[in-house]
Amino acid sequence: MTCSPCSAPLAKPVDEPALLVLWERVVGDLLDRTAKFPKVVRFTFAGRIDGIVLDFLERIAEARWAPAPRKRVLLAEADLLLVRLHVLLRLAHDRRYLDTGGFEHVVRGVDEAGRMLGGWRKHIESRP
Repeated sequence: MTCSPCSAPLAKPVDEPALLVLWERVVGDLLDRTAKFPKVVRFTFAGRIDGIVLDFLERIAEARWAPAPRKRVLLAEADLLLVRLHVLLRLAHDRRYLDTGGFEHVVRGVDEAGRMLGGWRKHIESRP
């Protein structure tokens, strides 16, 4: 029995940065959660969270191939996006748009991404 490519689990390509692979999972999880926000905030509050999540994905994807000076800028921008995301997630939890379990799950992924990003930035900054 063969499985179709669509149903097979996503495997990390050999040269794919771990941060990018992690963030793709976080994106899927967060987009699923924000889609369940109350209708009155779905296009404002949820839209901002979704935008930041996707902007972060774009920054790290672009940084992967960027020359060192541009990479530094992109990674600094990505770091600021995570700060903004943390604030919005806390507010979403405080306003009960995210339940405690969902909030903790999402924040663990965001924190792990932040640690990976910090390591990447430190590695780039240590280069001449």
